[in-house]
Amino acid sequence: MKINNLQKRIRHGILFPALFIISQAVSAQVIVDQVMAVVGGKIILRSDIEKQYLQYQAQGYEQGEELKCAIFDQLILQKLLLNQSELDSVTVSDAQVEGELDRRMRFYIRQIGSEQKLEEYFKTSIRSLKAELKETIKEQLLVQTMQGKITKDVVVTPNEVREFFNNIHPDSLPYVDAEIEVAQIVRKPPVSDKERREVRARLEEYRQKIMAGEDFAIYAALYSQDQTTAKKGGELGFFERGTMVPEFEAAAFNLKPGIVSPVIETKFGFHILQLIDRRADQINVRHILLQPKTTDDDLVKAVRFLDSLRTQINIGTITFEEAAQKFSDDEDTRNNGGLLINPETNTTRLSPDKMERLLFFQVDTMKLNTVSSPLFINTSDGKQAYRIVMVKSRTLPHKANLKEDYQRIQETALQEKQNNTLEKWIDKRKKTTYIDINEEYKGCDILKHWKDETF
Repeated sequence: MKINNLQKRIRHGILFPALFIISQAVSAQVIVDQVMAVVGGKIILRSDIEKQYLQYQAQGYEQGEELKCAIFDQLILQKLLLNQSELDSVTVSDAQVEGELDRRMRFYIRQIGSEQKLEEYFKTSIRSLKAELKETIKEQLLVQTMQGKITKDVVVTPNEVREFFNNIHPDSLPYVDAEIEVAQIVRKPPVSDKERREVRARLEEYRQKIMAGEDFAIYAALYSQDQTTAKKGGELGFFERGTMVPEFEAAAFNLKPGIVSPVIETKFGFHILQLIDRRADQINVRHILLQPKTTDDDLVKAVRFLDSLRTQINIGTITFEEAAQKFSDDEDTRNNGGLLINPETNTTRLSPDKMERLLFFQVDTMKLNTVSSPLFINTSDGKQAYRIVMVKSRTLPHKANLKEDYQRIQETALQEKQNNTLEKWIDKRKKTTYIDINEEYKGCDILKHWKDETF
């Protein structure tokens, strides 16, 4: 992949989410650190550049110093925005960070197939991955918020969109692949009260035996359904507040050495915990997780519910969008009228080669605005569910035009105008911000715009 394509993708944006999962090969390498730049009160380390360089390499970008220069340029921009966010007292909430972490995890899980496969690949738990990414995601959200503050008043009029399009030479107009917009309503069958009682009772039985002298770690290895920690006797490793779900943390941080917690319930299932060690603001605990299962009867109820909802949509009692917002169990699409989001473009347009294969075969022959029968799916957390889907729009491959691609062209025109606004802000801000770049990178032409006297 060409370097100029890389520069277009990252020059004024945040590195796309996939880059924040550090591959095993990358994390295994030891990089000798050195400060390569100072931007205001922020520093850029050699390891920051090298890690992203290795990640881009893994995605097929051309190797070499030009790639490192482009990455370095992006990092300086991020640090400038981050430094300004502190000066302007820009903040993001813990809830925003947690929400983005959860969204990223769901994306990665969809990409790799399941939570278990993701944990096996990285040889660590979802919790540990989230802990590693937490500070990075927080900084990224701060940068995005600061960037949004700078460009918040930028808009494009229809005339500007047409002018932008007309200024593109006909030979330069891109071909747009076939795309589909698909909306869904997901129903995850609720677990029966009987199943929940039975699972809780089984875990209480384990708790009583452990309190009577049995080894917690052995019971975790034999019975815990958290497969990542079961092989380690249920041990989670040290974590701090804000890492776990609230119910789990409340029980964990109130534990005393040797005491087994009462049975607690979280969105993952039922747990019992035992404190291993406490170190300042961090603790290490073991846990045993048992997850209630849905029965065939529960699945049948979900199918019947969706069938009934499909009928109501077809006769006009409720719209698909209203039904999705009111009844869908999918957090990613519920408040978007059920529309699936393309994580690479953050739009609702999906190319067939990027869709789940099963979903593509299901919708390929569907007519527009018709609702499917209930379709079985396995959710990202490994649970069984059903969904109904609707194809909202479908386009064939074509050369970009205003009629079919107005939204796409409008977004591009807006982005260019926002980039110009950001460039003006950078030119103004870099004159009043201390920027010092290591001489090792004095050969990077792309960096000279930051501060000529640096070189």
